[in-house]
Amino acid sequence: MTRIAVTGGSGKLGRAVVRELLDNGYEVVNLDQAPSPHPDARASFVRVDLTDYGQVLEALTAVDDRYARIDGIAHLAAIPAPGLTTNSATFANNVPTSYNVFAAAQGAGITNVVWASSETVLGLPFGENPPPSFPVDEEYPVRPSTTYSLGKAVEEEMARHFTRWNPDLKLIGLRFSNVMDEADYEAFPAFEDDPVSRSWNAWGYIDARDGAQAVRLALESTLTGFEAFIIAAADTVMSTPSAELAERFFPHVPFRRPVEGTETLLGIDKARRLLWFDPKHSWRG
Repeated sequence: MTRIAVTGGSGKLGRAVVRELLDNGYEVVNLDQAPSPHPDARASFVRVDLTDYGQVLEALTAVDDRYARIDGIAHLAAIPAPGLTTNSATFANNVPTSYNVFAAAQGAGITNVVWASSETVLGLPFGENPPPSFPVDEEYPVRPSTTYSLGKAVEEEMARHFTRWNPDLKLIGLRFSNVMDEADYEAFPAFEDDPVSRSWNAWGYIDARDGAQAVRLALESTLTGFEAFIIAAADTVMSTPSAELAERFFPHVPFRRPVEGTETLLGIDKARRLLWFDPKHSWRG
């Protein structure tokens, strides 16, 4: 059985990732500062301050009678969005934490690392900084517009160099869209009355269960080096066709290819092609 460390396994996406991995036969260790509010008895929990490199290195090697090795890492721990604390506190937590995980993985001989990047590196909010084309893809340079997204851009650049130093290393950054649980879907019909309220990310989202699927597939991938993937649901949060929304709110943004119906404007083509990512869940039921 392969043992995966999930940092931030107590959070919204983390809980779904822990469950997805356990359900697919993995042994899971949740590395977090607090236990999950809905713990799965099949997973171990180890309290770790991820801003402390020594603690991270220890957690990725062995912890007394809990385990003697870690085979792969899903690094999800972070202050999860801009504006939740001061800018400097966000950067001072997120970037050193990711550095510690990347460097400690190297020290522990772990070459399989997947971590949560963010759709925000694409230039959000799009209302102030429209994308070059639809569907949005991974081909244009990142353009962070907040301290939070700047941190994610720095993490992606760090990943490029860690994998340059070690050709055997896999560091996959998943640029997650807005993560949603089933309970969040009750609010979705109201977006139709105020479409501009969700134009900031081109009406995108990702069901936590599909986000967890993407993490597992990335861990299972035979890719090496650094890769970034947009991870979003197959549809938007709206009932209005996507092309109609784009024409109304982003009239000067061209389409690289047609989109059908309410298809997502956050392109998941690369994730479909290289990770076999296939989102199963929608707010539509």
